[in-house]
Amino acid sequence: MPSQPLDHNTGPGIDPLHLLLIVVGADLRAERGDRPLAYRLCQSIEAWVNKHRAALATPILPVVCTDIWYLNHEQLHHRPTVSIGGPGVNALSSHFAQSIHQQEASDQQVVIQIDPEFTDLRVSVWGTDHALTVKGLDLFLKDYLENFLKAVATQVEPET
Repeated sequence: MPSQPLDHNTGPGIDPLHLLLIVVGADLRAERGDRPLAYRLCQSIEAWVNKHRAALATPILPVVCTDIWYLNHEQLHHRPTVSIGGPGVNALSSHFAQSIHQQEASDQQVVIQIDPEFTDLRVSVWGTDHALTVKGLDLFLKDYLENFLKAVATQVEPET
């Protein structure tokens, strides 16, 4: 399926250059288990943004979407992105498994794939079951979210 162009009128006051995408699978297991985790992450990001709003040079707008929507909009692939859920339920996590450094692993049960230098602002968080995906998200929130968001806030967008 060819990539769909993104309408820059994504909604009132929404500039795609401000999006931080939180991607879950379109699989029913992902919708049931991972989407609530994505909204939890979204709330944590919103709280951080509200706390640091005065110091931010550019807005950060977290948005939860499915892997199918993300993969079909190539122009968003350079946006900061957190993929939640394993390769079995999230096609983006499967793609990221091939291209992002694995930072955390506990007997290959919890995986956090993240660039420790935060130059690549793509992250994948998952576990071998739902409880372990929850544990992975907890680790990401505790150990990585602050520095990830600082990197997102200071990223330099290329001129297009």
